[in-house]
Amino acid sequence: MKQITVLSGKGGVGKSSITASLAVLLSEKNSLICVDCDVDAANLALIFGMGEKDFQKWKPIKTNEKAELNEGKCIACKKCLDVCYFGAIKWGRGMPIFDELSCEGCGACALSCPEGAIELKEVENANIGHGKTDFGFKLVSGQLKMGEAGSGKIVAEVKQIASKKGRKKDLMLVDAAAGIGCPVIASVAGSDYAIAVTEPTPSAFSDLKRALGVVNHFRIPCGIVINKYDLNPGFSKEIESFAAENKIKILSKIPYDKSFVDALVNMEPVIIQNPKIRPVFQEIAENLPKEIGIKI
Repeated sequence: MKQITVLSGKGGVGKSSITASLAVLLSEKNSLICVDCDVDAANLALIFGMGEKDFQKWKPIKTNEKAELNEGKCIACKKCLDVCYFGAIKWGRGMPIFDELSCEGCGACALSCPEGAIELKEVENANIGHGKTDFGFKLVSGQLKMGEAGSGKIVAEVKQIASKKGRKKDLMLVDAAAGIGCPVIASVAGSDYAIAVTEPTPSAFSDLKRALGVVNHFRIPCGIVINKYDLNPGFSKEIESFAAENKIKILSKIPYDKSFVDALVNMEPVIIQNPKIRPVFQEIAENLPKEIGIKI
């Protein structure tokens, strides 16, 4: 099974909308499984018109730890107070008090305790679920619990479950989070190809370069999609020049189209909302490397 990851660097450039419509198009002739790896704010399911009822029972997972005090062993030496970088330890009632929302589970406090009074306990920090879309393919999604950490590890777990669910599929299409943090790194790792989505603005272009830095680190071939290119044709040319200089293929230039907004409002992929836009996604599919083995 080949893995294509769609990323953007900057949020709000249309990455998830493009992922959803590309999934619908590719699923017509390829067996695929779609994966929402934006575990901090998973919303790809909404674009497919899916709700809680469309997912099988959500499974809680543990990929993080929290500090826990054994009060009987504590000698009130206060050494743990000095080592917590996150300010998760306060003093009260003659002993350390741990703030669960601030604790990152780094373990520094446990290492500093001379009596071994502090232990790291696994916590359920996310839920993972999967459901079938109306377009015949499954979507696997992870959701980080409020105040919890470990999103990169959760993404890795989401992808592992997707690999098991789709082991007989041709393709895994991954929707990464915005930015260049742990969840994006975990999304990109192991990919056969990356699609970087941007728009013709200085901030989006800057973030695109940073995102491509992650892709290049893993030596993954990639292409660029310029969304809303006609809002700033001059800057779009600058992005194209950058792509040419770095030998990166422009997979497609998508014009501004209000149907993208209408599609989000109506909770459906834009390729369904406005079939006239289908050639754009056909172009992306046709420009993917032959090594990926996409049927068009």
